[in-house]
Amino acid sequence: MKIVNWNCNGAFRKKFKLLEQFDADIIVIQECEDPERSIDTNYKDWAKNYIWIGDNKNKGLGIFCKEVIKISNNNWQRENLKHFLSATINDDFNLIGLWNHHANSPTFGYIGQFWKYLQINKSLMSKAIIIGDFNSNKIWDKWDRWWNHSDVVRELEEIGIRSLYHDYHNERQGEESVPTFYLQKNVLKPFHIDYAFADEKEFAVIKKFEIGLNNNWIQWSDHMPILIEI
Repeated sequence: MKIVNWNCNGAFRKKFKLLEQFDADIIVIQECEDPERSIDTNYKDWAKNYIWIGDNKNKGLGIFCKEVIKISNNNWQRENLKHFLSATINDDFNLIGLWNHHANSPTFGYIGQFWKYLQINKSLMSKAIIIGDFNSNKIWDKWDRWWNHSDVVRELEEIGIRSLYHDYHNERQGEESVPTFYLQKNVLKPFHIDYAFADEKEFAVIKKFEIGLNNNWIQWSDHMPILIEI
């Protein structure tokens, strides 16, 4: 099974065909339009099997699947945290797509949003894959917080969920050699802020982990797509 994640930087209705090269079974997209309320008929026809959430119809989080894939919304508690979608895939495993926001929180912005979501739903995260735009990296850890990036990684590891990139490439958190994001599309400002985590027992073997190259994708988005094959 192939899974792609991409923060498309908006206007996904004009970009979804770019992902056809991956032949992905599941596509997780940040900053995409709600297909149900889109007036683009090609986009609506493409998005036949999906779940979506967002503050407005033009920019949200979606999980899109091939029609042969069964996707069921878990409707796990979110408590206004932004933005998280949890689904069961083929009645077999849980997929959590996310797009961490600042969410106008003076304290719990970005990785703090996921830390809260993790506290609420940790007991449900069996046979789970967690993938998305975390807007976070260990390099921004604040020593006096108990929910920084490193704390979240540690809590996931305690329940048997590890980062696929770091496991596949044998790199440490905060020392990633391949960026997933270029601030303001500037190749001189690279960061690694998009991740995929997975249950280490259920998904012990990862066949592929690839990150798109900036010269192929930066014209379309400041984020590079991630492809994993399990």
